[in-house]
Amino acid sequence: MSDLLVEVRDLVKYFPITRGIIFQKKIGAVKAVDGISFDVKRGETLGLVGESGCGKSTTARLLMRLLQPTSGEIRIDGRDITKLHGADMKAARREMQMIFQDPFSSLNPRKTIGSIIAEPYSIHGLLTGKNERKRKVQELMETVGLNPEHFNRYPHEFSGGQRQRIGVARALALEPALLIADEPVSALDVSIQAQVLNLLRDLQSRLGLTLVFIAHDLSVVRHMCDRVAVMYLGKIVEVGPGSALYEFPRHPYTGALLAAVPVIDTSRRGRERKLLSGDVPSPVNPPSACRFHTRCPKATDICSEVEPQLEDLDSGTRAACHHLLTHDEAMELGVRGWG
Repeated sequence: MSDLLVEVRDLVKYFPITRGIIFQKKIGAVKAVDGISFDVKRGETLGLVGESGCGKSTTARLLMRLLQPTSGEIRIDGRDITKLHGADMKAARREMQMIFQDPFSSLNPRKTIGSIIAEPYSIHGLLTGKNERKRKVQELMETVGLNPEHFNRYPHEFSGGQRQRIGVARALALEPALLIADEPVSALDVSIQAQVLNLLRDLQSRLGLTLVFIAHDLSVVRHMCDRVAVMYLGKIVEVGPGSALYEFPRHPYTGALLAAVPVIDTSRRGRERKLLSGDVPSPVNPPSACRFHTRCPKATDICSEVEPQLEDLDSGTRAACHHLLTHDEAMELGVRGWG
């Protein structure tokens, strides 16, 4: 058995832009994900981070085959799921489940939480006995910290954190190998975010889950992930162990993201941090070559002419940049090691 559970190669997703009602003509495309490659080891947590609109959630939906990729490969346990259809794809989905961002809109308000958590069993024809199914669902509720006696309650009777726990229980019902969490705490109050994050870490440790964790909050990713992949405008610009990337980011975009995180640091009081300016360009017409060059303070002519490729670095990370940050430059940006 390979150490790699997930292998993504040259993954592309373009959403066509059309004009006309009856005779629709394609006039362009939104390049949401544009040729990304990465691996996820068994039992590992990989974080995907970046600004809104960089392609994180689209990547999550591609991994689940909720979206059909334009091109590329997605191998789960050695099998390319982009080529699966019908019953084969349905069977493959037992091995991968997703926790959605909004814990309320992802739950059917007309169903009890017992029937919501049990729905995967109905879809896949498992645990057909009523009593056996109820017992398993109540075990799952207890596993995620919910009262099993609330089996017949409805989603509106629970808090946001409890509703997210319901979503976690539903995702765990089929005992998947891969769990994809798409910003699972961004819609929750800060006071209960830590509870859900600690629950996910505990479940991963106990059940041996492989987790792809998507977030825009870098402090959350630091707490959760073994490795981190940084996305910008449909591309992965840096990927590596969380400790190395947070201590010494090499790509200017990664450094800017880390510099933007508010941290109380009395040793740097009075020293202005150099934050990233400008907005993310449109994915309909992204900048040439390095897509970050329109906002990068280190950009030169080569950045708009030659697209940089991910290259291995001494720190254990891989970065795609013609002008990598030095240690002094990372410190000048205001990056502080969080180790």
